[in-house]
Amino acid sequence: MVESALEGELTAHLGYDKHERAESGNARNGARSKTVLTKAGPVQIDVPRDRAGTFEPVVVAKRQRRLGSIEDIVLSLSARG
Repeated sequence: MVESALEGELTAHLGYDKHERAESGNARNGARSKTVLTKAGPVQIDVPRDRAGTFEPVVVAKRQRRLGSIEDIVLSLSARG
């Protein structure tokens, strides 16, 4: 769920969907692994990157190691179905 949100943020930042041709000079550049601490224990997620390095994720910010309120939101959404 968190990785999908991060992909959505990158799509909004770049202005085009995944697997589409980039019209601007900036493009997707893979992902990096990151371990974040949750109430259930450590979880490894893949954070997408862009070539220019201008992407600043909001869901899991750079150098953030603990999931805070976003974890509660994800749990409540999955509990509702």
